[in-house]
Amino acid sequence: MIEENCQTFVSDCHVRAAAELINHAWDPVVLSALRLGPTRRNDLLVRIGGISDKVLTQSLRRLQARALLTRVPGAEPPSGRGGAVYQLSPLGESFANGPLAYLAQWAADHQAELT
Repeated sequence: MIEENCQTFVSDCHVRAAAELINHAWDPVVLSALRLGPTRRNDLLVRIGGISDKVLTQSLRRLQARALLTRVPGAEPPSGRGGAVYQLSPLGESFANGPLAYLAQWAADHQAELT
């Protein structure tokens, strides 16, 4: 098991590396929004209530730099409108549909205790 090689408070711990992927408040939200499929930036602004234009831009850049999503310039999204589309990379898809989805389910299951 991975835990055998991951001692508490070790700087190169696998848990720490994974937690770094979601250490910004909006990054997991953006990843979750992209689970629905390739999406234009303006549609993400609408889909993610409360996120500012600047924060979304920063989050998209950060997630793209970490290879969790890709930006496809000029692609045609399902809505038929032109423009760049953001989509989960294979790595991002495995993260968003795996650990992140489980974390979201855990939070939903324990909502009363967490609030």
